[in-house]
Amino acid sequence: MRILQLHCDNIEFTPIKKEIKSAEDVEPLTKKLDEVVVAFIAVEEGDDSSVAKKAISEITESMKKVGCNRLLLYPYAHLSSKLASPSVAFNVLKEMESFAKGLEVSRAPFGWTKSYKIQVKGHPLAENSKTITAGDKTETTSEAVKAESKIESFWYIMSPDGKMQKVGDFNFAKYSNLEVLAKYEAAKKRSVDEPPPHVKLMKKMAIADYEPASDSGNMRFYPNGRLIKSLIERYVSDQIMEYGGLEVETPIMYDSHHPSMESYFHRFPARQYNINSEGKQLFLRFAACFGQFLMAKDFQLSYKNLPLKLYELTRYSFRKEQSGELVGLRRLRAFTMPDCHAMCKDMEQAKEEFRKRFDLSRKVIKELGIDESDYEMAVRFTEDFYNENKSLIEELVKKNGRPVLVEMWKERFFYFVLKWEFNFVSTNPNSEIIDVFYDYPNSAYIKITLRKFHKGWFRNEYNQTKGITKEIKENTQ
Repeated sequence: MRILQLHCDNIEFTPIKKEIKSAEDVEPLTKKLDEVVVAFIAVEEGDDSSVAKKAISEITESMKKVGCNRLLLYPYAHLSSKLASPSVAFNVLKEMESFAKGLEVSRAPFGWTKSYKIQVKGHPLAENSKTITAGDKTETTSEAVKAESKIESFWYIMSPDGKMQKVGDFNFAKYSNLEVLAKYEAAKKRSVDEPPPHVKLMKKMAIADYEPASDSGNMRFYPNGRLIKSLIERYVSDQIMEYGGLEVETPIMYDSHHPSMESYFHRFPARQYNINSEGKQLFLRFAACFGQFLMAKDFQLSYKNLPLKLYELTRYSFRKEQSGELVGLRRLRAFTMPDCHAMCKDMEQAKEEFRKRFDLSRKVIKELGIDESDYEMAVRFTEDFYNENKSLIEELVKKNGRPVLVEMWKERFFYFVLKWEFNFVSTNPNSEIIDVFYDYPNSAYIKITLRKFHKGWFRNEYNQTKGITKEIKENTQ
């Protein structure tokens, strides 16, 4: 199903004549609706009740965001070249009408040529397009995404002296931005009630804009925007190279049922785009982790090569964020991300990399012109990791020089046990600038990387690599 959705001041339409024999029988009267969301709909081959239900669900969610309760379903065959038969299309449209509970719904006549006048509102959420398919209902969802909505978090504020207080007991009088961050994160609400100020600026300054011919969250960058973006990319890449990163390039899609993928895939809290190809269920990458670790498992390494820092500027990373979160450049479905993994021989080396990353991150943020007063730090960890590594966490917070937000979990749900991040703080809403993870199952020790990926490969290559493996094991205890 293809949908063009418009938030309108008004629409006026008149049925002119029947276009097909099975057109429904109606009186050809002019109808006018004010303050209405108009959904132009083309029902396609394979669409069924599940598609109708999902379409109405997505339309309803977006209508809540623009504060409109009146919906017009408008049959519009011109959006697709793979139309369902008229009888199927008509039934799907009627099902959409019946599924739209709590809305004031009307439907333009099916099978008629119609004339219409329409006045579309001028705000950023007034126009969007959707593609709904029956295949969406069978998509694989990461177990970490499911866990994320149920996970119990314990929220604290940690001061530079290492003292932790519950968020409700902390005095935010001198830390208004930290209070904004704490409320935003604890609420776990990523949708926005109104467009942030940068949306108007990105259009006015010809930096970027929505691309109506693509999926939501896939932006187009004008020459001004591409220049700004490329300069930042170049600067960040130069800094990572100076830090010791080795640049690589990896594929943008992977088999979700590959033995090396499944476990890690379900530890990563991201919604993915799925592609079915030649019997394989592929997904578009949401980070460079997959490619870099699959590459690293083929390396023959000595502990003397560690830490090994693989880097990729993933200009094509994809996360199927929920539609209400997609506003301007704050959160995208297709985005650029500098992604660097340092594979370390032991915990002490990993801690040292954490310290270097912390200093590097603050340097990059400062040189990009973001003032310290505009961002706040958050740290997330499991309780066990905190109890065993308090000194590392307290050291970073002390270096930050002001209190930070803490989220603690009783057990590990994701692929990491520690994460710190810097967040640009705004009332509408916050945005993460940079983060660093302690990726426990994959990058903590190179011996685990060698063992976890492709056990068959490890057995076959054992005779050639046993000397190196012994050397690694001796130095990673």
